[in-house]
Amino acid sequence: MRYNSWIELSLFFLLLAGLTPLLGSGIAAILRGERVPLMDRAERVIYSLCRIDPGREMGWKEYAFSLLMFNGLGIIAVLVLQLLQHHLPLNPQGLPRVPVLLALNTAVSFATNTNWQAYSGESTLSYLVQMLGLTVQNFLSAATGIAVMAALSRGIARRKTHALGNFWVDVTRSTLYILLPLSLVLAIILSSQGVVQNFSHYLTVKTLEGFNQVLPLGPAASQIAIKQLGTNGGGFFGVNSAHPFENPTPLSNFLETLAILLIPSACAYAFGLLAGSRKHGVSLLAAMFAVFILCLGFALRSELKTDPALDNLPFLEGKETRLGIMPSALWAVATTSASNGSVNAMHSSLSPFAGGITMFNMMMGEVIFGGVGTGVYTMVLFAVLTVFIAGLMVGRTPEYLGKKIESREIVYAVIGVLLPGLFILVFASISSVIPAGLASLSNKGPHGLSEILYAFTSAGQNNGSAFAGLNANTAYYNILTAAAMLIGRYAVIIPVMALAGSLAGKKYTPPSTGTFPTHGVLFVILLIGVVIIIGALTFFPALSLGPILEHFLMRQGRRF
Repeated sequence: MRYNSWIELSLFFLLLAGLTPLLGSGIAAILRGERVPLMDRAERVIYSLCRIDPGREMGWKEYAFSLLMFNGLGIIAVLVLQLLQHHLPLNPQGLPRVPVLLALNTAVSFATNTNWQAYSGESTLSYLVQMLGLTVQNFLSAATGIAVMAALSRGIARRKTHALGNFWVDVTRSTLYILLPLSLVLAIILSSQGVVQNFSHYLTVKTLEGFNQVLPLGPAASQIAIKQLGTNGGGFFGVNSAHPFENPTPLSNFLETLAILLIPSACAYAFGLLAGSRKHGVSLLAAMFAVFILCLGFALRSELKTDPALDNLPFLEGKETRLGIMPSALWAVATTSASNGSVNAMHSSLSPFAGGITMFNMMMGEVIFGGVGTGVYTMVLFAVLTVFIAGLMVGRTPEYLGKKIESREIVYAVIGVLLPGLFILVFASISSVIPAGLASLSNKGPHGLSEILYAFTSAGQNNGSAFAGLNANTAYYNILTAAAMLIGRYAVIIPVMALAGSLAGKKYTPPSTGTFPTHGVLFVILLIGVVIIIGALTFFPALSLGPILEHFLMRQGRRF
């Protein structure tokens, strides 16, 4: 790897580590309800128009019901926009209505912060649908994740109460004070780099070879900014951030990669402050950074080798040569460590081992770093299991940040951790043996299995990235991936909310000599072990038949 790649990697980690506590402290202040000068008037207007009482707090059931109702309305709104697209303005290409099953899949995808795309944006969706439907959901689905994290932190910090805050206030403040300002700044920077932002008709130009080429345009920069910052990942164009109109320069590539992890990392720090233990937040961050660096190291080691099946050529197929191997590998690991899903290279073209790493990142529950808010509250489920295991070792009731963990909390944690993985494996196994599932494959052997496994892992863990090669725009895959996205989102959120309500009702237990500390090196090592072991035990058999087997066959000169 060249010295400039080492410089870029070092700068990436320095900026991420340096910005995390600054942004995390700001997020914590906003979620505590601290006044924001100049903007608080807009907040009050929103409450007045929507008839929201900001002083009224909710129990976990009301909070969860409000969340589900709000997300459900979002699904309906995006679905209707797609079905009426041909009658609506800002459709200069005259694109027709979106087929019903594809429209449903897309609506579910963006409302659940998955942003799985079984379509190509420039040939399917009008400017209005991209802006009013998808971009709006990019903000609101990310704000939903932050809201759940805030409710969980209050459940831990508060004592003998059922109040977890107000969902409508949390979503409003997260959108108004966190997501909108950051997205505005990033969108302006991306526009300066050449990311398109207009309402023009597509252009037809003549290439150097004398052929006509259509150049798609549109309001892309505004969507690209929030798709990265909100760990959404849905591309304005079909090839996502490999498209030069979405990601035109090395600087835009660097900033977009940094944006993927920035808010998830800051949320972990903010969670520690909100839950009353900054050290615990730092420990969660340490576990995230450790696993991320480990996975990135393995991926780079594999990607920087040569392909024996292609006369020992570098692994450049499927990558943008203007970016190169290291930025592509860094993006691949970052986008699957967060629930982002955007790509600047085709993951199907990664070396088999690196492709397996991207799958394993998602299979761990996308907690390294996970989505905006979602990575933290899912990591807390693993932390609860970790202190439970530690409690068994010393023979006493486990405690988590001053709250005793009993059988009810363990049940919630197990459901949230294991249920998405169960449906991923069930859907993938069914699809690997029936004609409707196999008909969409473009590759055979272990690579074909990887295509199916990656698709349901990406949908079920709300990532949204694609392995490529799989035709996902069929009735079968539109229905099953939509089901996987709903299960992956709400089968975690509902147990987390129940856990928050249960912990809020408990009294505080002061730490004693027998209390297992939830910070420090020992806790970080145990937490990493629990995350990796659960992921390995759940998915290793499937991985061994897919990318692992393909890796060894590739070393023998065989490709699929």
